[in-house]
Amino acid sequence: MTLVTLIGERLAIKNDEFMYLGPNNDCRNCKLKTVCFNLKPNRIYKITKVRDKKHNCNLHEGTAVVVEVEKQPIITAIDKKYTEGSKSIIEKNDCDNIGCKYYNLCKMYIQKDKNYVIKKIHGKINCPIGNDLQKAELEED
Repeated sequence: MTLVTLIGERLAIKNDEFMYLGPNNDCRNCKLKTVCFNLKPNRIYKITKVRDKKHNCNLHEGTAVVVEVEKQPIITAIDKKYTEGSKSIIEKNDCDNIGCKYYNLCKMYIQKDKNYVIKKIHGKINCPIGNDLQKAELEED
């Protein structure tokens, strides 16, 4: 499903992806904030189209552009106890090994106490600290 939002003009590049971090307090008085705040926080979106319409923006160096975006699947590291096709509350592993090549996968935002469907298992992760992990694609239930 295509969604419409605003993004800084310099960031508005077709096929680029970004993580929406949530509402910004600097935007609370903006008349267009509902367009910016219609995405899910901590989710990755891909820009599918950059429209010609521009708006003044206090956050993005003066100008924001209307873009069409698509929500991207949640790709993360999960414990090997989870199986493809199952539905579960995903427990995240605590890891502070920022030098690890899998760090971003392990730190992908997963909501606590929320059910996810494990759509696809992409294979084993060789965790340098010994966690028994696999790369998986999740969908919110």
